Amino acid sequence: MYSFVSRLTPEQVEAIAAHLYVEMVKAGYTGVAEFHYLHNPPGGGRYGDVAELARRVAAGAAAAGIRLTLLPVLYREGGFGGAPLAGAQQRFQLETDEWAGMIAALVGTSSMQTAGAALHSLRAVLPANMADALAAYDAICPEGPVHIHIAEQEREVAECLAWSGRRPVEWLLDGAPVDHRWTLVHATHMTADESKRAAASGAIAGWCPTTEANLGDGVFALPEWLALGGTFGIGSDSNVSLDPREELRWLEYVQRLVLRRRLVAYNAAPPCSEDAAASPLSLGAALWLGAAAGGSRSMGQPCGALVEGRVADFLVLDPDHPTLAAHRPDTLLDAWVFTNAGSALREVWIAGRRIVADGHHPGENAIRARFQVVMSELMQSL
Repeated sequence: MYSFVSRLTPEQVEAIAAHLYVEMVKAGYTGVAEFHYLHNPPGGGRYGDVAELARRVAAGAAAAGIRLTLLPVLYREGGFGGAPLAGAQQRFQLETDEWAGMIAALVGTSSMQTAGAALHSLRAVLPANMADALAAYDAICPEGPVHIHIAEQEREVAECLAWSGRRPVEWLLDGAPVDHRWTLVHATHMTADESKRAAASGAIAGWCPTTEANLGDGVFALPEWLALGGTFGIGSDSNVSLDPREELRWLEYVQRLVLRRRLVAYNAAPPCSEDAAASPLSLGAALWLGAAAGGSRSMGQPCGALVEGRVADFLVLDPDHPTLAAHRPDTLLDAWVFTNAGSALREVWIAGRRIVADGHHPGENAIRARFQVVMSELMQSL
């Protein structure tokens, strides 16, 4: 990863972003909150426009047609207590005023794109810098989304305890104004009390199950979080997978392996229903609609449900696909989520525009060709 980070040019960033987002749209994502680290040129210094690389990511999203909430990352330290950044991490570093200025320049760029705040983690942002950053951000976006990596790995918990005497989520809930605007990314290692406090704050748990599995992070306590009425969203994070259904399958299946029982999330409350007497949703529907609702709030954009007053983001499935054949509306999402019926996704509509038709994106061939050139350049330079 750091070998690529040390080499990437603005043009390459745009090509990679466009390809990534086309693949996400084709898999059924209609929006993405992009945790954007890369700010500076190779070798140090600043671009003439500090938002140069952020704008390249935004251009890639525009080419793909995906909804974007760009989250410039504040990443100032190399470890708890203020260790210096090392090597390629220098491309991540910004002063707080530069970071806030970037957000201000990107907020409300279009009806499809906006910006929010990302504090990388407690190990990368000192308490004083976090307070200054949040104050600057609140002056720009008093209701905008805030994301932070938190309690992802056991090592992080141990290092936070050694630094502060408190666990990461405990420290954050005590030391920052965590509320419904916040997304706690990963939050894998929480105590029962931390989960209770985090859920009560209204914060969203942002899970990336394929990445958490890929890195051996651990297993989130899903049934406890749902029992507390906790809100969740899912994402691809490191992009080892770009399929939202695979993220939801991993989310459920890893619980089954650990707890040795089935249908772990089945008793979750219907996430998008205002009717208290509504019939319980099936497992696939509860997971899909719950992630859509939480993801919408995490992005700070009015998507996530096909209802009056929301923008028209929706998927069209092929009812004649063999995997979906004969399914009723109340079982269709079970079949869609828990099988490999990828080709059953016929159309993807975002903001009332058909972006994918018959499984194809109109710009995919040109975007893929450009991506392949970039990857050849990067691999040859290693």
